[in-house]
Amino acid sequence: MLSKRVVLLLAACLVSIAEAALWPAAADSHQSPLTLSRAGAVNQFPDGFMLGAATAAYQIEGGWDADGKGESIWDRMLHEHPEYGTNGDNGDVACDSYHKYAEDVQALKNLSANVYRFSISWPRILPNGDTDVINQAGIDYYNNVINLLLENEIQPLVTMYHWDLPQALQYIGGWPNSILADYFVEYARVLFENFGDRVKFWITFNEPPAIVSGYANQGGAAPSQPAPGIGDYLAAHTLIKAHARVYHMYQEQYKALQQGYVGITLNCDWYEPVTNSTEDVEAAERGIQFMMGHYAHPIYSEEGDYPPVMRQRVDANSAAEGRPRSRLPSFTSEEVAYIRGTSDFFGLNHYSTLLATSGETGSVPSKEHDSGVISYGDDSYPQGSASFVRVIPWGFRKLLNWIAAEYPGYPIIVTENGYPDWGGLDDKNRTSYYTSYLAEMLKAINTDGNNVIGYTAWSLLGNLEWSSGFTIKFGLYQVDFNDTERPRTAKDSVQTISQIYSNKELPIEYFP
Repeated sequence: MLSKRVVLLLAACLVSIAEAALWPAAADSHQSPLTLSRAGAVNQFPDGFMLGAATAAYQIEGGWDADGKGESIWDRMLHEHPEYGTNGDNGDVACDSYHKYAEDVQALKNLSANVYRFSISWPRILPNGDTDVINQAGIDYYNNVINLLLENEIQPLVTMYHWDLPQALQYIGGWPNSILADYFVEYARVLFENFGDRVKFWITFNEPPAIVSGYANQGGAAPSQPAPGIGDYLAAHTLIKAHARVYHMYQEQYKALQQGYVGITLNCDWYEPVTNSTEDVEAAERGIQFMMGHYAHPIYSEEGDYPPVMRQRVDANSAAEGRPRSRLPSFTSEEVAYIRGTSDFFGLNHYSTLLATSGETGSVPSKEHDSGVISYGDDSYPQGSASFVRVIPWGFRKLLNWIAAEYPGYPIIVTENGYPDWGGLDDKNRTSYYTSYLAEMLKAINTDGNNVIGYTAWSLLGNLEWSSGFTIKFGLYQVDFNDTERPRTAKDSVQTISQIYSNKELPIEYFP
């Protein structure tokens, strides 16, 4: 175990190195300090670029009730309703990273990673969701992970919430209850107080659309509370306000001493219009606004608030349904101003591209129906073992350009991107996916001039893919779930990715 003095010195060295490489002084008030210069060649990563891999607590840690950890909504759902999962799989043991985190750090080192994106389990820190009980064993666990990462010169990129709400807070309604923002702020305070001396990159929420889907559908995501078009909008409203409050708290109380950065990770496919008709082009734009703009527009846009197209369509549909109010909640003018600009970077999860056309779909009410967008995968492209991933790398570049144009001035960290297969160490399709998507990202950086500053592949380990169980394999490292020791084995793709990360360039042969 490293002494706290040594840990602090290591952290200080890493931060000073990162600031020298990553964060030159801003040129003007609209320029983020997290700005990288373009590389000299299209296939090179900019100096200071973060390259690594990502995981999430419930998917890898196991130890679901170990050492004082509380129950999460995913624990509860998959225990009470194993039929909502696959083959009865759950996260009780998963990859057993609670005990084998040192092997995960070694896997990162073998990958030549300089950053690791992982999440902290709220119920492992606060078993009841509130600060009346703080679980020291949970704090010790994450301190051990963070310290070992720093010892190996790997920067921690920490997600506060990756879907595992303490079950105790679901008893009071979960995210549709606006009081959850208060609980989240206090949870974040505990994280800043205990880990902020070493963690310099914070993500408040991972994929809000996936979080709130647990309040719109039954069985697909915890807590499985089917109130489509109502519960999900209420939950989203709470999440956005909770994010903004945590951002402001950090700026006001921790930024001066800890010198870190706070952002949020949003997920989105690229929506490609089926034809070049005005109707299809508008539908594709609407698809992005309903998927990502729902959260991005209040935080990153110049005007703030929900996207106008969302406001108009949900208000109109609610009135047509005979409701006395819109199903989409409203921010006050003070809230709009408070939320706008509350991020230091734009976290992006991207996997694939959808075709989009205008039309009615989904139940009434539902967000899907409100959008008026029919979207589907293009079967002419290769597909992974998960139906939502088709290998369409050019959509990645288009989405990065769309974000840079829509929300200028915000650096982008690609926090998830990856390929699912059915397993096996020979994973040529995964290598092909990564190299083709990295090529499009580098074009977006070096040709188009976008300020992308990091990339973490999904996923470091083959893990529990939520309700899909262990059947879908995203990992760069294979985990044998039939062995109680949960051994990790590098897949063939690791060699290629390690060379790319080590050399800080993608071989030119991967550029079509």
